[in-house]
Amino acid sequence: MRLAESYVMLARYNRWMNEKLYETAATLTDEERKKNLGAFFGSVHGTLNHLLFGDRIWLRRFGVTDAGEMRAGSAAYGQDLFDVFAELRSERAKTDVVVDRWAKSLTDELLVAPLRYSNQGGKTFEHPLHYAVQHLFNHQTHHRGQVTTLLMQLGRDPGVTDMIALLRQPDWATT
Repeated sequence: MRLAESYVMLARYNRWMNEKLYETAATLTDEERKKNLGAFFGSVHGTLNHLLFGDRIWLRRFGVTDAGEMRAGSAAYGQDLFDVFAELRSERAKTDVVVDRWAKSLTDELLVAPLRYSNQGGKTFEHPLHYAVQHLFNHQTHHRGQVTTLLMQLGRDPGVTDMIALLRQPDWATT
């Protein structure tokens, strides 16, 4: 498997897990979703907002023009992009389509090329693109793990979260 192909798989896993988590979170009341349970971003809603915020920031750094059309930059780190859950869910789904399409455009040559960007504090970094792409997917997994814990604390089980469960499905690439 080429390096680029692994990111197509990770993008698909990202979308699958987001769909599962949003479906489970939709069974909560707004008050439950926004209840501060002591997580780094406080609540299920806050953590889901952070994930969307982070994905859109990284997509812009990667030069994904679709990400420029999506609201992200006006919010500060740690602030919610969307207060209304239905809007957050819709925007998450749109972003996952962009991530899927972008991942399919990656080549091994692009992934080893240098990426130069500035963080929100203005500090500039440069390293191979694949370092940041790996970070994007690792960041998603990390915070989705937090969301699954928060959902369980609220009495909701999102089910199996292992990537291998997705890959065992014969049509995993298209579901």
